[in-house]
Amino acid sequence: MILNNLKPPIANIMKLKYIILLSSISLMAACAGNQKPVDLTETKKTNQKASGYETGKVSEKALSSEARLPGQLKPYNEVNLFPKVNGFVKTVFVDRGTLVKKGQLLVTLEAPEMESQLQAADSRYMQAKENAVASKEKYQRLKEAAKEPGSVSPLELDNALAKMKADDAMARSESSIVASVRTMQDYLNIRAPFDGMIIQRNVSPGALVAPGKGTDLPMLILQDTRKLRLEVYIPEDFVDKVDLKQQVKFTFNAMPGQEQTAKISRSANALGSMRSEAIEIDVQNQNGILKPGMYAEVKIPMLSGAKSLLVPNNAIIRSTEREYVIAVKDGKAALIDIKEGLSRHDSTEVFGNLKANDIILKNASDEVKDGTNIN
Repeated sequence: MILNNLKPPIANIMKLKYIILLSSISLMAACAGNQKPVDLTETKKTNQKASGYETGKVSEKALSSEARLPGQLKPYNEVNLFPKVNGFVKTVFVDRGTLVKKGQLLVTLEAPEMESQLQAADSRYMQAKENAVASKEKYQRLKEAAKEPGSVSPLELDNALAKMKADDAMARSESSIVASVRTMQDYLNIRAPFDGMIIQRNVSPGALVAPGKGTDLPMLILQDTRKLRLEVYIPEDFVDKVDLKQQVKFTFNAMPGQEQTAKISRSANALGSMRSEAIEIDVQNQNGILKPGMYAEVKIPMLSGAKSLLVPNNAIIRSTEREYVIAVKDGKAALIDIKEGLSRHDSTEVFGNLKANDIILKNASDEVKDGTNIN
């Protein structure tokens, strides 16, 4: 053999390498004997299944649902009570939390100068009234005397008549001034304009008050809480879909589990600064449990007037930049921008360049690009 002809050190090394190589081949053969052959067609099938897409269709039907929106209670009537004239607070008959009736006296003011004005107006009225009476008597006497021909000239009789009318008009004028001063004096008595509760008091006896100028605090704030207004703002996208004929359901945060129902009482019919329309629901509060300012979750019944396009919820792809679905057209992916409408448990109303029975991808992701081949 060749190994025998080599020098002893080299021959030993070559023999060792030969033995190691034979051992490795034997070990690999033993391991390979326990494994099954690899089926490459199975791997190919698995890859084909992973690359497939699940599709669905765009459906068209009338959508009836409800929108959950926040609402806030407001008093049915509320008024800030300011004085009509300048004066000092004399007596306050009510305090915060007092129930009052319409016409009830709440606060009295005092203004000494108004008493002087009333006395002066009375004096002028009495003087004008006496002048009117005297002018009338003079005219009556001249009229009787004029029955005798030549005793009274026609000019003198006409002057007496004009003087009587002027003095009578002056008396009526002074009488109106007296009534006006008495009315102003009655403004010193602040009365309740309707039944309700005083929720805020900002004055005490001795305080100087004046007619409100927009920044001053009112003397009192009166609210009618026997009936309240539940105010809800409807977003612009839903304003034309509110069903005014159905009952509205609402639950107050302070009273969970106690759902109430009522009908929509009125709507603003205009969009406000927040691009939403305000609607109001009258809520009875005879027992006084509900308070103005309480929040509620309101379920507004919505109804689409025409049929809507619906897509499965899992077909919508949302990102920070857009919302879209992936339609399949001629075997390729087409990204269609949409706007969401009402939602149900399994589908969502959408607005976009879609039509009924269009094929769309379900469970798609943003990895699918426009123009991708779809199997």
